[in-house]
Amino acid sequence: MAKKSMINREHKRTLLAKRFASKRAALKNVAANQELPMEEREAARMNLQKLPRDSSPVRGRNRCRLTGRPHGYYRKFGLSRNELRRL
Repeated sequence: MAKKSMINREHKRTLLAKRFASKRAALKNVAANQELPMEEREAARMNLQKLPRDSSPVRGRNRCRLTGRPHGYYRKFGLSRNELRRL
């Protein structure tokens, strides 16, 4: 069983990613738009960097639904290899 603190930290990251998803997407669109002036795109990049680090969905980690184990995770089942074998 994974430590509760790690499971809670992962849950916090998921909530932050959901909360900032629209703001992050809007800033990324502005930063990637080649038709806008360079200053405006640079400002969007700076605002993107000011967002909380854990609000990025890339920082999330797949964990077993039963034990919270981060390694040996099967996406299809949402379980770790140990729990999949046990069940």
